[in-house]
Amino acid sequence: MDFYELIRNRESIRNYDPDRPLDRDTLYRILEAGRLAPSAVNFQPWRFLVISSEEMLAKIRPCYGRDWFSDAPHVLVVVGKVDEAWVRQKDGHNFLETDLTIALDHMILAAEYEGVATCWVGAYDPDLLREALSLEENEIIYSITPLGYPKEGFIKKGNKKRKEISKIVEFL
Repeated sequence: MDFYELIRNRESIRNYDPDRPLDRDTLYRILEAGRLAPSAVNFQPWRFLVISSEEMLAKIRPCYGRDWFSDAPHVLVVVGKVDEAWVRQKDGHNFLETDLTIALDHMILAAEYEGVATCWVGAYDPDLLREALSLEENEIIYSITPLGYPKEGFIKKGNKKRKEISKIVEFL
């Protein structure tokens, strides 16, 4: 698939086939895209948690109570270590969120390439999720996405609505 076609085709999917988990090789290719993502000063302050067991899925699903979320056979949780991220000296800005954004975006695009559906979710209950995952004190949950194949017959909307490039780009 052409890279620009992949970007045009990728959309958030809220339709998962609970009976079609991803095979290990596909999961690892997606995770490898995150592993290879750039990070400030190459600190790589992240962990990628793939929730696949029924026991753990049952613990984390209440953190985002949508029916479609419960159908996903996997949930990817991107966790960052605040004290391991690069901090700009001039103003103390911590680049953790920047690093985690790049890594998750790489994995979401890799998933699209693999034919795997995703939906970047930020409206989860972080306290519930943190407790279910027994995270360390220095770790924050940045975002989550279900991973799975859409149910048979699902058709993408294909109608991305974006601002015109002339409205958002300036050449100075």
